[in-house]
Amino acid sequence: MTAATARGVLFVHSAPRALCPHIEWAAGRALDRAVNFEWNEQPVLKGSQRTEFYWEGSQGTGAAIASALRGWEHLRFEVTEDPTPGSDGGRWMHTPDLGIFFAQTDTAGNVVIPEDRIRYAMEIAGSNALELHRELRLALGQAWDDELEAFRHVGADNQVVWLHKVG
Repeated sequence: MTAATARGVLFVHSAPRALCPHIEWAAGRALDRAVNFEWNEQPVLKGSQRTEFYWEGSQGTGAAIASALRGWEHLRFEVTEDPTPGSDGGRWMHTPDLGIFFAQTDTAGNVVIPEDRIRYAMEIAGSNALELHRELRLALGQAWDDELEAFRHVGADNQVVWLHKVG
């Protein structure tokens, strides 16, 4: 029985120019093949580069890519892995200040918070609604989203692909 093919995207939101070849090498190792990215200037952070790379591989490749890149100084990235039959999807976010965050995702790309994590948040918060709010924001990776948001929107020259259902 062969493993289902997984698909996803690596978004490098900002990386120093000197680090770019090393990122390609690390991602290629995780994918078990050489890769070449098309790098562009990241206008949000002078002197940094950005890229998007659509990948295919075996289940767990998203985790392998994120693991290969995590902890690198001055690197901001996201990795997504779409769900496959028998495997949940995933989303990894990394910033220099916050480190790595992982969340399970559903078929629409929404973050899924496991029941035990919600119960933990309720236990920690008790009757304090503000503490419950803080715990749920942590479980959703809100701090990572907040830090990466400015890097996601790079300007009018960014290619946008609109997907819509006909019928």
